[in-house]
Amino acid sequence: PVTAGSIVVPYGHVIGNEKWRGSEIAQRLQGKIRLVFEDGLGLVDFHLSNRTCILYISEADLVAGDEFKRRLVRFRNASTVGGIVIVERTQISDQYFLAVQKLVVLELGMVLLPVANQGEASQLITQLVSFYVREQSKDHNSNPFLSKQCSQLAEPSVFRTVQQIPGVGKTKALLLLQQFGSIHRLCNASVKELELVVGQTVAQQIHSF
Repeated sequence: PVTAGSIVVPYGHVIGNEKWRGSEIAQRLQGKIRLVFEDGLGLVDFHLSNRTCILYISEADLVAGDEFKRRLVRFRNASTVGGIVIVERTQISDQYFLAVQKLVVLELGMVLLPVANQGEASQLITQLVSFYVREQSKDHNSNPFLSKQCSQLAEPSVFRTVQQIPGVGKTKALLLLQQFGSIHRLCNASVKELELVVGQTVAQQIHSF
C-alpha cells in the first residue's frame, strides 16, 4: 500500500520507479528537475511529493488489455496518496480512451491527464513539480526542511558518503543534507534531531554508526 509519508520526497525532487531509468521521459526530465530512481515503488511510476504520485498508462498498456485497470483499482483501494493518472491518447489508443476516462474519473475519483507521448508527459511532470515547489515555498517559513537549501547537495562525494550509513538511501541522504547541511553537523546531531528527519529506527542506526 502507498500511504502518505511512506515515501518521503525531498523538496524539488521527483522519485521515479526504477523501470523508467533510460526511458524518454527520464531523459527529457534530466536537467529540468532532480530525478532520483528507487526500487520498490510498486504500482506507482513517479512520486511528485509526499502526497501526490503519478500512474502512467502507455498506449501499449491500453492495447494489451485490462491489466492497467486492475493496477488502478489496486492502487485506489490501498492508497492514501493522491494519484494522477497520465494516459497516452494516440490514434491507436483513442478508441479505449472513453472507457478509461469513465473508470478513472467517475468510478475511482482520480485525476486524468491525456498526453500524446512521453515527451509531452515529461513537460507535464515538470509543470506539476514547479507547481508543488511554489506551493511548498508558501509554507517555507513554517517548514524546517525547506529553510536551508543546502549548497553541499551539489557535492556528489558528500552525498555518496551519507548514503554509506546503514539504513540511508538516496532519498534519506538528501533529506539529511538538506536539514543538517554538512557531515560534521550530521555527526553531532542528537537522536531526537535525527528522528524528526528520518524516523526513530533509522535515527538510532545513524547515531550508532
